[in-house]
Amino acid sequence: MIQFVSNKGGGKPVDFETAILDGFASDGGLYVPDTLPNITKKQLSAWKGLSYVALAFEILSLFIDRSIVSESELKNILETAYAPFEKKETIPFYPLKTRKDTYIMELFHGPTISFKDVGLAFLVNLVNFFLERKNEHLTLVVATTGDTGPATAYYTAGKSNLDAWVLYPKGLITEEQERQMTTLQDANVHPVGVSNCPDGADDLDLVIAKLYADKRFKDKLKLSSVNSINWGRVMMQTVHYFYGYLQVVDTIGEKINMSVPSGAFGNLCAGGIAREMGLPIKYFVVANNTNACLHRVFSEGRFSKEEIIETPSSAIDILVPSNFWRFLYFRNEKNTENIKKWVDQFKATGSVTFDKQTFESYSKGFKSYSATDKQTLDIINELYTNEDYLLDPHGAVAVVAADNLKTELGDEKLICFATAHPSKFPEIIKKALQTSVLPKAATHSSVETAKQLCEKVYLCDYAHVENALMHAMETNWDLIKGK
Repeated sequence: MIQFVSNKGGGKPVDFETAILDGFASDGGLYVPDTLPNITKKQLSAWKGLSYVALAFEILSLFIDRSIVSESELKNILETAYAPFEKKETIPFYPLKTRKDTYIMELFHGPTISFKDVGLAFLVNLVNFFLERKNEHLTLVVATTGDTGPATAYYTAGKSNLDAWVLYPKGLITEEQERQMTTLQDANVHPVGVSNCPDGADDLDLVIAKLYADKRFKDKLKLSSVNSINWGRVMMQTVHYFYGYLQVVDTIGEKINMSVPSGAFGNLCAGGIAREMGLPIKYFVVANNTNACLHRVFSEGRFSKEEIIETPSSAIDILVPSNFWRFLYFRNEKNTENIKKWVDQFKATGSVTFDKQTFESYSKGFKSYSATDKQTLDIINELYTNEDYLLDPHGAVAVVAADNLKTELGDEKLICFATAHPSKFPEIIKKALQTSVLPKAATHSSVETAKQLCEKVYLCDYAHVENALMHAMETNWDLIKGK
């Protein structure tokens, strides 16, 4: 049975269920499996042609012991999770006409029209499955740059074993993203708009870490998270890398490239782990916007926190790519002492420069690029003008990065990830297309419906968010428990 340990080395190994329900490890680290399954060419060949849900069942079964989740239970959780998706194939592909062997993987056909649906549909349903079986209740607390929050809220809504507190930096996400959270009227969903966050959602991650560090509060409210700190999110996201590969290759074993819009490194961490498991990826393109937090990591060997810059690709306006520490565990020979040393150094100084050997180890097979706002808007305009295909600003960052690294990538097939529907960013689309009228491709029924509904939201200022949030959460918990 695979056990799960902290990437910082503290605490004891735990089973899969404990890792999922805890979120963070007991020492504040991130859970990682003590071993990764090895995928062979024979397995990949057997999986070619499987539906997304059927492939997910095969891959997740490698991590989840049957004594914890049975075969029939896992199939039921997956079928329930992905039933609300718009497309029969769950994740469709669009082959670009203006670029040879280049495909857009559309990860945004779930209920909240972003790629976060792909991971959270499964994870929240899995958490609820465990809770129903144990007859327990958990409080999920997550921070969002615009897409994790709506997906968490959607999948939590109405589940009697869960409450979700969803924190977002007021004014730094679009109104469309905000309304996906605030128009849900379910009593167990609690959106929290926080004003004056100097570092955006990164500030809210620090607030959540403080809540976890308060043992009395954490134990009373039974805190957990489905942010990408939760192993379940990363594990589930490995599936769409395998799925994408199997959809575009002609021969099992041929290598391809993938370009991924990146902020906190949760999505790309899953890709890196998929390659560690045996997926034949030549290069991953780390597609950053001008915040460049990961571009510095992969081009300079420097993990540092700079001033935040607001960009059109707001969901990846992130300063601290927390999941990089999880990936580094596997590329640093599972040396937890080094991970803890580097994490502590970053917390103390705001910067870590890795030694040459470590840099060469983790950066192998990665290329990075920092796209400007102009490049992002220009590529949206170009593809819409030349192909009548509309990208969101995050997918645009992926295409910009791949275009600018084309010579280094070579001639292999390329998949660019489109991680959100363009209807979530109407003002940016108008600016990119230089129009005052949105094209039909930039609208979506769920967004239009949310514009007509009442909003329900907690509002507070970052200066006192910790105490205000604890008061609101504890009051709600006492009401739930009838105190």
